[in-house]
Amino acid sequence: MVDLPGITRVPVHGQPEDIYEQISAIIMEYIKPEESIILNVLSATVDFSTCESIRMSQKVDKTGERTLAVVTKADKSPEGLLEKVTADDVNIGLGYVCVRNRIGDESYEEARAVEAMLFETHPLLSKIHKSIVGIPVLAQKLVQIQATIISKCLPDIVRKINDKLTASVAELNKLPLQLKSVPEAVTAFMRIISSAKESLRKIFIRGEFDEYPDEKEMHCTARLAEMLSAYSEDLQSISIQSEQNQTFLVEEISILEEAKGINLPNFLPRSVFLISLQKKVRAISATPDEFVNKFWEYLQGVLVPVLMKHSENYPQLQPSIRRAAQSLVSKKREQSVDWVLQIIEMEKLTDYTCNPEYAATWHDLMKSQDQFMIIMNDRKKSTTLEINGIGEVEVGHLRNHLVVAQQAFDLKMRMTAYWKIVLRRLVDSMALHLLFSSQNLVNKDLETEMVNELMGPHGGGLERMLEESPSVADKRDRLNGSIRLLRESKETVAEIMDNIAAYGD
Repeated sequence: MVDLPGITRVPVHGQPEDIYEQISAIIMEYIKPEESIILNVLSATVDFSTCESIRMSQKVDKTGERTLAVVTKADKSPEGLLEKVTADDVNIGLGYVCVRNRIGDESYEEARAVEAMLFETHPLLSKIHKSIVGIPVLAQKLVQIQATIISKCLPDIVRKINDKLTASVAELNKLPLQLKSVPEAVTAFMRIISSAKESLRKIFIRGEFDEYPDEKEMHCTARLAEMLSAYSEDLQSISIQSEQNQTFLVEEISILEEAKGINLPNFLPRSVFLISLQKKVRAISATPDEFVNKFWEYLQGVLVPVLMKHSENYPQLQPSIRRAAQSLVSKKREQSVDWVLQIIEMEKLTDYTCNPEYAATWHDLMKSQDQFMIIMNDRKKSTTLEINGIGEVEVGHLRNHLVVAQQAFDLKMRMTAYWKIVLRRLVDSMALHLLFSSQNLVNKDLETEMVNELMGPHGGGLERMLEESPSVADKRDRLNGSIRLLRESKETVAEIMDNIAAYGD
């Protein structure tokens, strides 16, 4: 039973200017729900059709099926009251009850006795049917109406209770199990590792991204393929740019001049090839190093969110897990950097390949040597030469170096053929190394690093797992309390429905 404020249209004594709107909003909030009974209190002294409260109740209860009118001050204005309550011009679906208000210091019993006498003896009021007069009748009607409305609402109430109960149980089940012993903590910790590793295998190794369908940064195999493609293009670009900045064969001639010794003429020493190779390797040596750093930075950006997701139920562990992941990536990064340095040094150290493409490419390039030498020896010839695989080059400046020009041409063609192999080897070996490293990270290193961080002598991870965070503990208590109350409510409503079915009351 809620006693709502009376409607005030004109603000007085410091009341807000929108007092009418505020009170109207309060009233509408309470009378709108379909399970509410609208007890519309009307004074017998007014015209019912002009009452603001009638207009408001008709807005939310057009048929009047849950509106009951209580006519007060029946003793103050008995004339015409019978006609008002029987005509029902304002469509009060549940009817009227006429009552007499208590006056002065009357007790409840005294007021009811006077009221009964009034409706028994008054020449006008006694004509009103006894079923719609008096406070006791009003009380009885309210109980009957409320019982009827409740019985109608009970099925929906049961449904809402069940929905809320199901939602609360599901939310409780999503919370981590409350760990009470070290074995339970170990089991939970191993479950975190196992689920995280499976997600990482899908992302890093198998190229599956069903867990992150809309987050492209988490589609690792695709991103790695793009990164490798860009890395290959960078190597090619640096090599091409280096070639464009040099005049054809000038560098090769310079190396040959400085490598002269007391030996047979027109013989290409291996040291000359190695010197040229080392210079080209140094020109691109920074690119592999930059690439591995970029790769591990990207991988860390994927690894940490995955681990955080699988450990979200244990926020007390997440700082340690994050630290373990970052430490592991740092170690793997250092290993890759060391590997890159070794690869670069190996490429400088020796010139070797068993790839038959080298010999085939070199022979194809050397087909232009005869034309080159003709141009060198005949000053009337054009000074440009078209070399398959290299393009058109200017060679007129080389006529002053006829002694070493042929050797320089051979050196250039050998290096061009071999450098393609080197660049491809740097890309292929990088791909194999990073795939192997990321696979080892998931399958071996991650578990070891996390165990060392959380279960080591200074980790204390298991003890922290037994300490449930305050937010999770509060949520667990709240959900348990809500579930307990909902189950009790469900049982109570079921008993009421059984009684209604059995007795119809």
